[in-house]
Amino acid sequence: MLSLPDLSGERQSTSDFVGRLLVLNFWATWCDPCREEMPMLERLQQDYGRHGVVIVGASADDRTTRDRVRPFLDEAGISFPIWTGATVQDMDRFGLSPSLPSTLILDRDGRVAFRLIGPLKRRQLVRRLDFLLSGSRGRVPASMVSSLPAPAGDHEAGAHEHEDEEAHAHGGVGLEGASLVPS
Repeated sequence: MLSLPDLSGERQSTSDFVGRLLVLNFWATWCDPCREEMPMLERLQQDYGRHGVVIVGASADDRTTRDRVRPFLDEAGISFPIWTGATVQDMDRFGLSPSLPSTLILDRDGRVAFRLIGPLKRRQLVRRLDFLLSGSRGRVPASMVSSLPAPAGDHEAGAHEHEDEEAHAHGGVGLEGASLVPS
């Protein structure tokens, strides 16, 4: 579970979204890949909201950059909920690396169904959301599962894919500076 304040300072929690699919995107205003994927997440919220999907952005901006969050959201036309104060420790509890952007998809029971590390592609999210919305209780297709280890207690391994790519490493934007995240 994650509990953080929203832009008005009210505490929000992932547990408030049990019964719906939650896409929790860790991002920051100083992270260019994060900023680039936000309009896609907004469109996805508009397309999938009626199916019980909620997008939430967990901003990792600290006190030195937090005042940039609202102006960015206004400029980009982002209307989905934004929480503030996300930390490396929050990401670590969900089995994510400290690189931004990173995204979780929580199922209707509030459990982590998928982990996506790095910049998102719409089809990555759509495939996973469609799978979860279909009510499939079978095995997750191999193309949606990665070799990232799941933290103890998770019911499935996390997802991290780079379709049609060979094994490689890529740079990400870490909360504590640049990092190299193997994928």
